[in-house]
Amino acid sequence: MEHSLEMQEVAIAINVADFNPGSFNLDFLKMSGIIPKDWELVQQPVLNNALSQISFTNGVNIIAQPRTITFLEAINKRELSAILAPRVARQCLDKLAHAEYRGVGINPKILIGFPQQEDAARKYIVETLLAPGEWREFGQAPLKASINLSYQLSRCPLSLNITEVRLQQPQQGSIPALLFTGGFAYSIPKEHQSQKAAYLKKRISNWQGDFEAFREMIHKKFLGEKRTLFPNQIL
Repeated sequence: MEHSLEMQEVAIAINVADFNPGSFNLDFLKMSGIIPKDWELVQQPVLNNALSQISFTNGVNIIAQPRTITFLEAINKRELSAILAPRVARQCLDKLAHAEYRGVGINPKILIGFPQQEDAARKYIVETLLAPGEWREFGQAPLKASINLSYQLSRCPLSLNITEVRLQQPQQGSIPALLFTGGFAYSIPKEHQSQKAAYLKKRISNWQGDFEAFREMIHKKFLGEKRTLFPNQIL
């Protein structure tokens, strides 16, 4: 499939029991050393008992909810080594080493836009990924669909959602796009229960391998690009 627009994002989602999002405020983040003191806000944080959402001018976003702390950042054309969100996630594990952690998700997103092909995203899902049948010919408008897939890798389960979306562009209206959302789900093995934070830090340290494997999978196995982007990466 020919496309001229691609956007990428990664989120590190730490699962933790008995967590109060209201305590995860800007002062705590800076005083604990989870983030540097000179980081600046994009806007005033959202803070209540159910949600803490803090966005910084460097592109890092932190979202705390009951049982989950998520660190996310757009990648796009930047080098993976320059991405800060996974570093902040590891800092959180260092500073809160004794929390009751349950696991971590390495969650990449890749959005592929088709500015010149209005119906490309819908047709890709309905006509390429789904088998033909009379079930597609029903209703008053062309069928729209999203797909959820589950893979079992040697290191962890991988979930994949494929959805048709509209991407709003400044002064250009919206364009059709495909959103590929992945989730590498790492639970904590029994032998690492006494060192939960250390185990999760190790998994987060390898996030680049997961992201590159996911990107390779989308471009090669779904979009049909013959060139191998990351020849050393194996799913």
